Amino acid sequence: MSGVEVLVALAIAVGLVGILVPILPGSVLVLAAVLVWAWDVGGTTAWVVFGVAATVLVAGGIIKVLVPNRRLKDAGIPASTQWIGAALGVVGFFVVPVIGLFIGFVLGVYLAEHHRLGAAAAWPSTKHALRAVGLSILIELVAGVLATAVWVAGVVLT
Repeated sequence: MSGVEVLVALAIAVGLVGILVPILPGSVLVLAAVLVWAWDVGGTTAWVVFGVAATVLVAGGIIKVLVPNRRLKDAGIPASTQWIGAALGVVGFFVVPVIGLFIGFVLGVYLAEHHRLGAAAAWPSTKHALRAVGLSILIELVAGVLATAVWVAGVVLT
């Protein structure tokens, strides 16, 4: 393994951790690392590997938004509740680094549903929101791992 490949592997590992702990843009970091590798190696195989990895990551990014959103809608959680959760998630990210995004999102969903439905019905909606966040992270992680597997195959082939 060359020095560039070692650095790319480290960047990909950091990107995968960034998917789980949203302090770094994980998928973007994985994609950038594969781009650096493709640029360094050059040739058709390297650029095809980059294209496939990019496609997997973009598809994962789209799916990670659509599937949990659909589940929240099916559970009867309106878009306004999701927007309030997202807004408090952003605030939480800056107030409590790393985990504040999750705490703020969940708190926002709970408060919005508490206001809309009352205390008894707010918690089930909040649990649906927690599952949606977990599903979103899982989908992005699977896409990141698949892109990593494509890169590893590219390293072996080049």
